[in-house]
Amino acid sequence: MAFVSWFKRNVVVIAGLLTLAYLLLPNVVVTVFSFNRPKGRFNYQWQEFSTDAWRDPCGVSGLCESLGLSLQIALWATLGATLLGTMIAFALVRYRFRARGAVNSLIFLPMAMPEVVMAASLLTLFLNMGAELGFWTILIAHIMFCLSFVVVAVKARVMSMDPRLEQAAQDLYAGPVQTFLRVTLPIAAPGIAAGALLAFALSFDDFIITNFNAGSTVTFPMLVWGSAQRGTPVQINVIGTAMFVVAVALVLVSIAVGNRRRRQKA
Repeated sequence: MAFVSWFKRNVVVIAGLLTLAYLLLPNVVVTVFSFNRPKGRFNYQWQEFSTDAWRDPCGVSGLCESLGLSLQIALWATLGATLLGTMIAFALVRYRFRARGAVNSLIFLPMAMPEVVMAASLLTLFLNMGAELGFWTILIAHIMFCLSFVVVAVKARVMSMDPRLEQAAQDLYAGPVQTFLRVTLPIAAPGIAAGALLAFALSFDDFIITNFNAGSTVTFPMLVWGSAQRGTPVQINVIGTAMFVVAVALVLVSIAVGNRRRRQKA
């Protein structure tokens, strides 16, 4: 009876921990096999512990080049989508115009539409324009794909803002630029940051839209897909593990900074 009572009190926590473990299990497998030394082309069975891949992460031809290209595209796509998405979100929340309802509906289309449909549509657009497929077509496609996610994230934050704070700044003789930089932007910053991080993750990870509009350009997801057919090198596991560790470190730093600020305010 004591165990049943304890289980009922902690069932939500247990379910959350099990779900988290299920989500992190692929990352654990990737990390473990980054220290493997496979005897064949495929890194699917554990053979022998080795740190060779960690000592030479760029040992596979084109791996680091494709990784750098994906990071570059993701950074530029994040910048473009965040700037455009933030302006669109403010326009949809703060202003009334004739096509506002239609724009609100159209914003959700890229999120609801299958990626393959959007990829084929963008490819048709680029071919009709006579554009050469490559870096710029990938970048434009990623900005268009990530834009909706940024708008939704920023819009949710802007809608929760108290307009009286901006009115108070104006009462204290703050100009429009001062009000925006010192009041509006700091309050909207968490939503903008969330949209930017989401855009970066979506852009870096995207394969379908990139594959349609890349031409002969090879990004990191495309390299991983191609390698999986010929034999997955251990260095791919190394890159994946390193990126996971960096992401976790950034989250922990963000939590630590937030806790420190709360203690200082208290």
